[in-house]
Amino acid sequence: MASVAHVSRVRSLYKRILVLHRFMPIDLRALGDQYVKDEFRRNKSASPEEVKAFMTEWEKYQATLQTQVLDAMSGKLEKLEFGVVLSEERLKHFQDEQVGQLYELMLEATKPNRQFDIQDDRS
Repeated sequence: MASVAHVSRVRSLYKRILVLHRFMPIDLRALGDQYVKDEFRRNKSASPEEVKAFMTEWEKYQATLQTQVLDAMSGKLEKLEFGVVLSEERLKHFQDEQVGQLYELMLEATKPNRQFDIQDDRS
């Protein structure tokens, strides 16, 4: 069973990521939120080794996204862009299932008529 400190750390990371997603365009936010929720749910019963790698990668994601959002808000960037380029070397360490998920995510995020056709009514 996970310790209270670990559960708190996981929940905190999860919540910080969802808050950062609020700065994304509404369709990417919906896609990202669903992906994060699915991944965290899917890894609830992971082994300690898998949990360590899972947390490390999601903490890197959170730090990268936070930097990108802060740079955009401070005017350092002309255009708000999210994500990083994954090198072939880094992709070699992915499991086949992860490569498939990444490919599907890339297809969904780059297609002109995204599955998440959500209207932002904040205007």
